[in-house]
Amino acid sequence: MKHIAVIGAGTMGNGIAHVFAQKGYNVRLIDISEASLKKGMATIGKNLDRMVAKEKISETDKSNTLSHISSFTQLEKGVADVDLVVEAATENIALKLEIFKQLDDVCAENTILATNTSSISITQIAAVTQRPKKVIGMHFMNPVPIMQLVEIIRGYSTSNEVTATIMQVSRDLGKTPTEVNDYPGFVANRILMPMLNEAIETLYHGVAGVVEIDTVMKLGMGHPMGPLQLADFIGLDVCLSILNVMYDGFKNPKYSPCPLLVNMVMAGKLGVKSGEGFYDYATSRKAEVVSKQFV
Repeated sequence: MKHIAVIGAGTMGNGIAHVFAQKGYNVRLIDISEASLKKGMATIGKNLDRMVAKEKISETDKSNTLSHISSFTQLEKGVADVDLVVEAATENIALKLEIFKQLDDVCAENTILATNTSSISITQIAAVTQRPKKVIGMHFMNPVPIMQLVEIIRGYSTSNEVTATIMQVSRDLGKTPTEVNDYPGFVANRILMPMLNEAIETLYHGVAGVVEIDTVMKLGMGHPMGPLQLADFIGLDVCLSILNVMYDGFKNPKYSPCPLLVNMVMAGKLGVKSGEGFYDYATSRKAEVVSKQFV
C-alpha cells in the first residue's frame, strides 16, 4: 500500500496528507477548491519548516515530503488506482454520504475507503456503497503531525482483514492505533464532548468565568489545555455538530448541547477559525465578556 488519496485540504486533510507523505507514501490531495489546495499545501510547507527549525527533519526530508504530494480538483482523477482513500471533508453527514457514493463508483474494487469522521456512523456511511467490508473509520487527532492516536472504528460489516491492514498502516505512520466499535461519538468524543459541554454549562450558569474554568481544569486536573480553549481550537460548530449526532443517536439529554454553545455558533463565534469564541484570537484578549453576553 503506497498510493493514498486524501479528500479535503482543510486542517485535518492537509495534516493527514503530511504524515503519509513524510513516511514515503505517494499522496493525492483532493479538494473541489483550487484555493483550498494551495492553502493546504502552504500549511504543510509551514509545518515542515517548523520541523526543520527544530532539527526534527532536514531540508532534504522536507523536499522529499512535498515531492510525494500532488493535488487534484477532480475526484475521479485523484482516486484512480489508489490503495486507500481517507475522506477528511466537513463533518456533514449528507456530504460524506454523497462522497462515498461517488468513491464507490469510481474507485478500484480493492480500494479501501476510510473516513476521518469524529462521530458519524461508519455503518451508515458504508451502507451507501457496494463494499461495506472495505469501509472503516480512521479518526486522526488534531494536529495530525503531532498527535499520536488514531481511533480505528469498525463498521458493522468492516472485515477483519481491512481492520488489520489499517491498524498496520497507522503503525507505519508512527501512530498508535486503537480499535473501537461503531457507536455515536466512538470513544474519544463520547467522553470528550460531554466534558466540553459541561464546561460551557458551568459558564452559562455563572459558576465561574472562562479563565477560571480553564485554570481549574489545567492546574487541578492536569489538562494541557482548558476545556473552553480546547473547544475554541476544535471549532464550536464542530462541537455542536458532534453533540447533535450523539443526542440523536442515544436520545439521552446528557448529550443535549448547552444553549450558550448553540447561540455562539448561530452568532458566528466559532473559536479560532472565526477569530473569536470563548477567547478573542484577533487581539489575544480573553473573550469572557463576549461569551457571557449570550447567556
